[in-house]
Amino acid sequence: MQFIIVTGLSGAGKSNAIKYLEDMGYYCIDNMPPMLINSFITLEKQNKINVKKAAFVMDIRGGAFFDDLENVMKELDDEGIKYQILFLEATDDTLIRRFQETRRSHPLSENSTNSEAIKKERRLLTAIREKSDFIIDTSNLKPAELQHLLTTSLEQGGEEKFSVTVRSFGYKYGMPSDTDIVFDVRFIPNPYYIASMKDMTGNDSSVKDYVMQFEETLEFLNRIENLVEYLIPYYIKQGKRSLSIAFACTGGQHRSVAIANEFTDRFKKKGKTVTIVHRDVMKH
Repeated sequence: MQFIIVTGLSGAGKSNAIKYLEDMGYYCIDNMPPMLINSFITLEKQNKINVKKAAFVMDIRGGAFFDDLENVMKELDDEGIKYQILFLEATDDTLIRRFQETRRSHPLSENSTNSEAIKKERRLLTAIREKSDFIIDTSNLKPAELQHLLTTSLEQGGEEKFSVTVRSFGYKYGMPSDTDIVFDVRFIPNPYYIASMKDMTGNDSSVKDYVMQFEETLEFLNRIENLVEYLIPYYIKQGKRSLSIAFACTGGQHRSVAIANEFTDRFKKKGKTVTIVHRDVMKH
């Protein structure tokens, strides 16, 4: 039996993911207590249930039960039972907006704000995030895009299964805490100081054309493209199934956005599974 543990941040889209997994033929159980996993597997081995693919959602809603997840995962590893972990996340601003739109509170916000609860949940989930096979940032994903990512991530193998998350951000708003590699693109001339582009972003063609006209920009992109392609097989060899890359400029509005877009386009053309998040582009 193939089975997946679906976890991640509250509000990141686990409910939608479960719907899509059901469409892909997975038998899904939401809010599954971790200690029941072995019982489920035993029933399947005894042919008492006929399930080929299963997905179990386990998150902070489980309270004390969720604390058992790491111990259960160790037991599965010791028994040689193969499984995968799908971890869904989103930026703090995105999660706060989603809670506001649904008029719900974060499960950990009993004596704190949603913002404080999200930061606490990130800390609590750090260990399991590091063990995850697939990490998907849903901040900028439409439902159909999430469905496509799940399909390509779970139904492909080898290097094709490896997923890359690309982020842009501005140093003035702080470093992201969950990024593997950060590239500083402040060496590129800044279109912010050109009056006609000051209020634009790297998503605008004028800004993109300005940033991409420089020889050092193209050389930089070529070099990091080759570097990341070189690294991916070695990450896979070490059991890593995802990589988070960030591009940073001063405000996260122009250069980092344009470079992140170009890098993402290059990798998508090579058939890679890539998601992109512009963390600070709307803060201006």
